[in-house]
Amino acid sequence: MRRVLMCPPDHFGVEYEINPWMSRGRRVDRAKAERQWRDLYDLLGDKLGLSISLLRPRKGLPDLVFTANAGLVHGDAFLPSNFRYMERRGEEPVFRQWFEKEGYRIRPLPPDLFFEGEGDVLRVGDRLFAGYRFRSDIRSHEWISKMLGLPVLSLELVDDRFYHLDTCFCPLSDDAAAYYPPAFDLYGRRVIDEGIRRKVLPPTDDALRFACNAVVADRKAVIPAGCGTFRKLLEGLGYEVWETELSEFIKAGGAAKCLTLFLD
Repeated sequence: MRRVLMCPPDHFGVEYEINPWMSRGRRVDRAKAERQWRDLYDLLGDKLGLSISLLRPRKGLPDLVFTANAGLVHGDAFLPSNFRYMERRGEEPVFRQWFEKEGYRIRPLPPDLFFEGEGDVLRVGDRLFAGYRFRSDIRSHEWISKMLGLPVLSLELVDDRFYHLDTCFCPLSDDAAAYYPPAFDLYGRRVIDEGIRRKVLPPTDDALRFACNAVVADRKAVIPAGCGTFRKLLEGLGYEVWETELSEFIKAGGAAKCLTLFLD
């Protein structure tokens, strides 16, 4: 049974603006956000069969709910994030303390290297695909490769609406991934095309509904609601797919995967 980390949205809201999706003028419906989070939680446990650990929410850290950005887990090692924006740096000790308590070996990167965890580093087979430019520093990729003993393929993101890799790239299996080509520069597209045998390309409408910000386990997937074409593409490959409404979290620039960190 695969394990993931989530954080209830008790203090979630758009309290600052650090990506194009965020606007303090678009208020989050707190009750609606709690229902959407609970629906995702139930789907991940009941349909995908994931074991879910919970992090206690903290007042003043509205984005703590996006646990994918905590860091990167590899075996019993945890590489904690170094957030680019001051607004999120208060999350760093909270995540680190949780992993220390759980018995993980903490392996930090140099503090001058921005690195935002599983938001920008995703595994396909025996390789890591890593995004950079808007949040993570490309220099962090060499450190990650040396620390984990895995090859890291760097991908430059060029559309700030897709500021993290997990907003436009989704591993599906050891040789398959979904991705939205316009989010990457030409070299990055070539790296993906040459490095991944089977690719799924969501249309723009679905990509802007965070289609690639999905949670996939085995042959099952939970995706944001409204991504009908993407759903059909996945079902055509034999996946069981569930859609769930995540509109309140999209206001902050995240969806299903952003709310989930894999612990294995």
